[in-house]
Amino acid sequence: MKIEILGKNVIVNDALRDRIEGKMSKFEKYFNQEVEAIINLSQVKNSQIVEITIPLKNGAIVRVEETNFDMITSVDRAFEKLSRQIRRHKTALKKRYQTHESIRFEEIEPLEGEESADEEIQIVRTKAFPIKPMDPEEAIMQMNLLGHSFFVFLNAQTEEVNVVYGRKNGGYGLIEPVID
Repeated sequence: MKIEILGKNVIVNDALRDRIEGKMSKFEKYFNQEVEAIINLSQVKNSQIVEITIPLKNGAIVRVEETNFDMITSVDRAFEKLSRQIRRHKTALKKRYQTHESIRFEEIEPLEGEESADEEIQIVRTKAFPIKPMDPEEAIMQMNLLGHSFFVFLNAQTEEVNVVYGRKNGGYGLIEPVID
């Protein structure tokens, strides 16, 4: 496993680098040698932010983010989250491919805050990404790995662009567009 540690407004000293590399070494058994983990450390005002991104060969991405006032605490908590995500991903894959059942996920937190109708709508970021064919269960798993509330994917069965999203009641929704 290759590890790339980047710092933005943060000096990555040897002690911090050794701590991160030591924690990442515990995860090497889960990944191939070619997999590259990208660890971004940044500081925004008083917040120390750690982002760990691990793109996998099958197109999936494992990503965690943690923010705290202390960088060491952020690093430790980010690796705890990474461990939980990898275990959850492994269990979901095992359940899916060994029992041939649909993946069932635990309740997710509802979306917080709604935009006021009086506020001007402004696009502040545009993101482009390749989409790969997958089934809705795999898309839900990918959405949860990324920690997002929705995920756009190409449905392998219908060959249409679909969206899965987390519902407020804890379930999941699937949007299948219909062109009139």
